[in-house]
Amino acid sequence: MFKSLKNFFKGKDFLTQVFEDFQNMLNSSQSMFNIVCGVLLRDEQHDSLKEKIYAIDKNINEKEKEIRKRVIEHLALQPSIDISTCLILMSVVKDAERLGDYCKNLYTITTMVEGKFNAKRYREIFNEADVEINEIYELAKKAFLESDESQAVSSWHYERKIAKLCDKIITTIAHSDWPVNEAVYFTLMARYYKRIVAHLTNISTSVILPVSELDYFDEDRENI
Repeated sequence: MFKSLKNFFKGKDFLTQVFEDFQNMLNSSQSMFNIVCGVLLRDEQHDSLKEKIYAIDKNINEKEKEIRKRVIEHLALQPSIDISTCLILMSVVKDAERLGDYCKNLYTITTMVEGKFNAKRYREIFNEADVEINEIYELAKKAFLESDESQAVSSWHYERKIAKLCDKIITTIAHSDWPVNEAVYFTLMARYYKRIVAHLTNISTSVILPVSELDYFDEDRENI
C-alpha cells in the first residue's frame, strides 16, 4: 500500500488540490490546538475566541466535503483505477475532520475553568504533552504528504507514549482529592489529547497499511 500510495501521488493533476485541501485541514486543526493551549497554558488573549475556533472548524468541514467530492468524481471517471488509494483518502480525510472536532472540544475547556487554569499542575501531570502533540502533527504531515514510512512509525511511538500518559492521568485524578472543577477539565484534556494523537496516527500509518487494517496499526503492537 505504501508503494501504491506513493505512485498515486505522482502525475495526478486532480490530486494537486486534494493535497492542498488536506494539508489545510491538518494545519487548521493544529492552529486550533495551539490557540487553545496558548489560552489555557500561557494565559494568551484572543479576541472573539469562540468565533475564531468555530470558523476554523467550519473551514475544515468544507475542505472535507471538497476532497470527498473530488475523489468521487475521479472514481466516476475511472472506476477501476486507484480504488484502494481513494478509500485511503476517504478514511484519512475523516480523521482530519475529527481532529477539528476534538480541538473544538478542547476549546470548551476554556469556558468551564473556574478562576485561573492550574498551569503548574498541568506541567506536573502532562509534562510536555502539548509540545509532543505538535511533533505528531508534523510527523503526520510528512508521513502522509511525502509517503514517508519512517515518519509513520515514529508517529506511532509518540502516540503510544501519550496515550499511556493520558490513561495514567485519568487514573491519578480518579484517586485524587483535587477540586471538582480542576479534576473535570484535566480529565477532559487527557481524553481529548488521546483522541487527537489517535487520529493523527491513523493518518500517518495509512501509508503502510492495507485498506482492511486502517486505524488498527497498534492492534498487534500494544505490548511493544
